[in-house]
Amino acid sequence: MYAYDELDRTLVNERVNEFRDQVARRLSGELTEDEFKSLRLMNGVYLQLHAYMLRIAIPYGTLSSAQLRALAHVARKYDRGYGHFTTRQNIQYNWIKLSDLPDAMAYLAKVGIHGMQTSGNCTRNITSDQWAGVVPGEVEDPRIWAEILRQYSTLHPEFSFLPRKFKFAITASDHDRAAIQIHDVGLRLYRNAQGEIGFRVLVGGGLGRTPFLGKVISEFVSQRDILSYVEAILRVYNQYGRRDNIYKARIKILVHELGIEKFKAEVEEEWQRIRDTALALDPAEVDDIRSRFTYPAYERLSDAPDELNKALQDPAFKAWQRNSVAPHKMPGYSIVTLSLKPVGAPPGDASAEQMDAIADLADQYSFGEIRVGHEQNLALPHVAKRDLPALWRALDKIGVATPNVNLITDIIACPGLDYCSLANTRSIPVAQELTRRFANLDTANLIGRLHINISGCINACGHHHVGHIGILGVEKNDAEFYQITIGGRADEKAALGHLIGPAVPYDQVCDVVEDIVEAYLALRANPDELFIDTVKRLGAEPFKERVYATR
Repeated sequence: MYAYDELDRTLVNERVNEFRDQVARRLSGELTEDEFKSLRLMNGVYLQLHAYMLRIAIPYGTLSSAQLRALAHVARKYDRGYGHFTTRQNIQYNWIKLSDLPDAMAYLAKVGIHGMQTSGNCTRNITSDQWAGVVPGEVEDPRIWAEILRQYSTLHPEFSFLPRKFKFAITASDHDRAAIQIHDVGLRLYRNAQGEIGFRVLVGGGLGRTPFLGKVISEFVSQRDILSYVEAILRVYNQYGRRDNIYKARIKILVHELGIEKFKAEVEEEWQRIRDTALALDPAEVDDIRSRFTYPAYERLSDAPDELNKALQDPAFKAWQRNSVAPHKMPGYSIVTLSLKPVGAPPGDASAEQMDAIADLADQYSFGEIRVGHEQNLALPHVAKRDLPALWRALDKIGVATPNVNLITDIIACPGLDYCSLANTRSIPVAQELTRRFANLDTANLIGRLHINISGCINACGHHHVGHIGILGVEKNDAEFYQITIGGRADEKAALGHLIGPAVPYDQVCDVVEDIVEAYLALRANPDELFIDTVKRLGAEPFKERVYATR
């Protein structure tokens, strides 16, 4: 965990007081809604279909148990008893009253969390691998650098009013769990041939109306130079990004229109002017940030404890352990993913009672630490293997031990038309129905790893473009229709999905998914060939034929 200092606390408290005054002026009529809009957005407050929505940042997906309890308190006292975890490692409250927002924010400020820059045309919450710092094979904990980026970018005066929102993601693993290729800037921390640790930098990724995967702008930027290089990218974007057309305002459009070589030349020219300024990172400053991250006092434990071996005789525990428990860098420990995707429930939602219980379990089994992943699940990153059976039983009691992580019912979905004023269609009911249709665990295991992503509109908050099966809601003749793509992925082999044909109506979309799955089971080369690999081998045409043969 990172230990915030007095400067952080002062900044957050001052922002709460400032926003309290702004809300008071809005409620009194001194500010119109149009005048209030830019102020609330910079504090993570949206006006949705039915109410204001508050979005709270969880920097690089790391939470303490005290912070999770504070989130539970806000859900219970100011909302309707739950929160929604998003693909950007944030949590959203969908029913908060405007008059309650300052008090809710003040309560969260006590534990160092806030909504600053979770919306608006600025740099957003810095995201990372939810297993950062604990997964085997990392060259360094990427959260150190995510924290440096967070401090650098928070209320940055030059980049608070960019042409459009701007998102960073960072990883230090060969396997990309942070989806860096679909971000405005993606950073991969690695060791080069000379033994130096630095960054591979990608730029211009993003989904939405015009999806692009990020392009490599530099194969290696040193740790000393990473802030100045990022600043050069932002300066070029801030200068040349479109402000006359919201649909062409993202950096991905600028990179596409200029071409990566021209864009890189602009960045290099700007970088040479600023790389030796105060933006050059002093190793002592980096060490200071590094020293503020505390790590558990791990014990020397058996990697095959008797408690675990005995529990593996239980088929239910074995099924959960197989897909919810991942290797840890320390012998005798594991990373445990908590599924927020129970059958028939909205993906990513957690009740206040669940959050409180998870906080207690984190204290008991995970050194008080919780992680949030972009797949809309939670994780306990430091669980002793001997404790896995007891933890499983406790998680099962609160409904977060569904053994479906990375299976077909582990669905990513935006809130859709049930909440969002931008949406064309519903997302949540589609996800709920799909979890019911594929609820049988034997069937899900037969299918194997398959990611379904659902977005209620072209803004792609559900990352449908990179779902193995992507579902996009579109309006057609005042009715809800859905386009289906296949073959997308968000990992180190990132790819955009291929549209298989015309949009289908709401009452057919789940049938289409079933048809695609049945086609896969018939077409795969062997039981070990994953859906994504079958699509890559055969293309979309065989699936299209199956789906539209009788439609």
